[in-house]
Amino acid sequence: MLKNENIFLKKNILIYGVGKSGLSTYEFLKKQSNLYLFDDKKLTIKKSVINKKFIKYNDLKKTRIDHIIVSPGINVNKCLLKKYLKKNFNKIKTDLDVFYSIFGGNKNITITGTNGKSTTSKILYEVLKDQKYDARLVGNIGNPILLEKNIKKNTIFVIEASSYQLEYSKLFKTNFAGILNISPDHLERHKTLNNYVNAKFKLIKNQTKKDYGFLNTKNLYIKNKLNKIKTYSKIIKINKNLGSKFIKKINNPYFATEGNKENLSFVIEIIKKFNIKKKILFKTLKNFNGLKYRQQIIYKSEYLTIINDSKSTSYSSSISMLRSLSSVYWIVGGLAKKGDKFLLSKNECKNFKAYIFGKKKNNFIKHLKNIIYCQYFVDLKSLLKKILLDIKKEKNIKNKTILFSPAAASFDSFKNFEDRGKYFNNLIKKIINV
Repeated sequence: MLKNENIFLKKNILIYGVGKSGLSTYEFLKKQSNLYLFDDKKLTIKKSVINKKFIKYNDLKKTRIDHIIVSPGINVNKCLLKKYLKKNFNKIKTDLDVFYSIFGGNKNITITGTNGKSTTSKILYEVLKDQKYDARLVGNIGNPILLEKNIKKNTIFVIEASSYQLEYSKLFKTNFAGILNISPDHLERHKTLNNYVNAKFKLIKNQTKKDYGFLNTKNLYIKNKLNKIKTYSKIIKINKNLGSKFIKKINNPYFATEGNKENLSFVIEIIKKFNIKKKILFKTLKNFNGLKYRQQIIYKSEYLTIINDSKSTSYSSSISMLRSLSSVYWIVGGLAKKGDKFLLSKNECKNFKAYIFGKKKNNFIKHLKNIIYCQYFVDLKSLLKKILLDIKKEKNIKNKTILFSPAAASFDSFKNFEDRGKYFNNLIKKIINV
């Protein structure tokens, strides 16, 4: 395994944010560096050794720190250490930087974008794994990159990277960069759309002539940014049209939606750079079931399909599903994203009905009322009961779909999108006994 220079060896390092990412960084570096921990919340870790590593702010100001490893959830402009971080901004790194300083010689594929990152990363991982590559799936998908063990020279990393992870990275580079799509998102953190786009494009800007960038250049934001920057890697423009013969050969309804066709088109282009056996590839794609709460079909009959797409946190992620369906009862609600816009026309939505839930209804009513027939409900339970009543009244309509695709963050009522998705699945089980 080829190694880069380990700039973190025998240094004084502050790990800011002691969640999964921060703890994994601690475990990785504890034997080679002098570590200090800080978190905006008062935390008590089970291991007393770790608790002793927490440092108070007044002591931190007197301590020489060489590197600051910031967890993805830390917003340097809105945190307890914001003045300290501003003063020491050049020292800020991420777990991706730690990873690259040690394992930069290993091939890595990094996927980012507003929608579809997890699914695309998962498909790539499954394809490589079935082809007998030593592939590891890490990053924003839930597995901190520094937790991986038994890494060998031929280990390939499939990394899902969010804008939060990329924003403060300074060393990290990737051999294969995929930017799936970009639409306004996380503007409460990045402040401007330009900052958000810049965070994504760090993947491309940091590449060398030996690397590859895979871009959906039909996306306006990607196209505009690509025209403004100098690139060194080989840029491959993704054609989302895979062809009906190819889709039929896979014979997997999961890839019927526009969003999943886009995800698959990236996978197909990226794996051309690897030695892939087509027979095994088609078997992998045919058996791919997707990820929980991401366009997940939880009920299907001759007349009704119920889809749990709790992961949808913006209009753009819901639109890709809506465009592939007809006669849709669309469940939407939560904390709307700053700057988000619903871009379908009234004519495109003539067979849709929107059922809005939660306290934050006004934003959705404002965007949807003149385009889609809307109803508002305080909670999901009463909403679902009303949808089922409405479906019974429309007996002549076949291929009806209940689409739970909230197009908003979940934090008004749930811990995260997984908690929201699980709650919806349990409601469906109770109400219609699936």
